[in-house]
Amino acid sequence: MRTLVADHPLVAHKLTTLRDARTDSPTFRRLADELVTLLAYEATRGVRVEPVEVTTPVAPAVGVRLSRPLPLVVPVLRAGLGMLDGMTRLLPTAEVGFLGMVRDEGTLTATTYASRLPEDLAQRDVFVLDPMLATGGTLVTTIELLASRGARSVTAICLLAAPEGLARVDEAFRDDAACPVTVVTGGVDDRLDERGYITPGLGDAGDRLYGVV
Repeated sequence: MRTLVADHPLVAHKLTTLRDARTDSPTFRRLADELVTLLAYEATRGVRVEPVEVTTPVAPAVGVRLSRPLPLVVPVLRAGLGMLDGMTRLLPTAEVGFLGMVRDEGTLTATTYASRLPEDLAQRDVFVLDPMLATGGTLVTTIELLASRGARSVTAICLLAAPEGLARVDEAFRDDAACPVTVVTGGVDDRLDERGYITPGLGDAGDRLYGVV
């Protein structure tokens, strides 16, 4: 597994405001959207392209376009939805699948409750959107599902990560050459607390985005 921590002052600035408990949901959603676009720029650096010739107003020119099959973007419900617009702004032609995951707060085990994904992901580069990489259970389960359907690669975009979560994902996919895994994050925090929350973190991303339900 490869880990990329976005080292940029704008990322740090937006992440600091997201952490602030005084930041209201509308502002949190806007900043999360902006932060995802910055992270997505780094996450898509290796996206596959193919040459194409176009005609400018002056002369022919050779450029590139996204290769087919097109990338697939998969937000993990519900908090991942808050990252979708920021990602598709950068990849407007990508297709979108959805995956509903719920974590048992007692055992910290993730299970799937909803899935809207292609059955065949052969040769597809998949971008998973999940704000918090905490214990790593949700992301490991998600990547296992995508890899089982033939994904060519999986890149997870997370606003924040914990060392424990990164270690768990690395252990699960360290030697998986068939489906390389990359995690792109805005920062790596100190640790997990006894509830499995990232510390200092930013709280429950779903609640911060949409309110407590």
